[in-house]
Amino acid sequence: MYEDKTLACKECGQEFVFTANEQEFYASKGFQNEPGRCPTCRATRKQQRGGGGPRQMYTVVCSNCGVETQVPFKPSGDRPVYCRDCFQSQR
Repeated sequence: MYEDKTLACKECGQEFVFTANEQEFYASKGFQNEPGRCPTCRATRKQQRGGGGPRQMYTVVCSNCGVETQVPFKPSGDRPVYCRDCFQSQR
């Protein structure tokens, strides 16, 4: 179903292979976009952001069902914020 694709990194410009296995993994997670960075640039960016350690979480109330939940971003207040279940149903 999936075939290896050669993509260009938007960070360094080098070509890298987006393997069939990676594509299947992305699809299983519901990701719709292909990676924009090569593995090296992704690792560098992750390390610059704190090494992939625990994220700052923010407690919010879901705009759809009213349940209290946590999200990994600070809501600005100008857009609705959903719990995981409501977010998945919105997609």
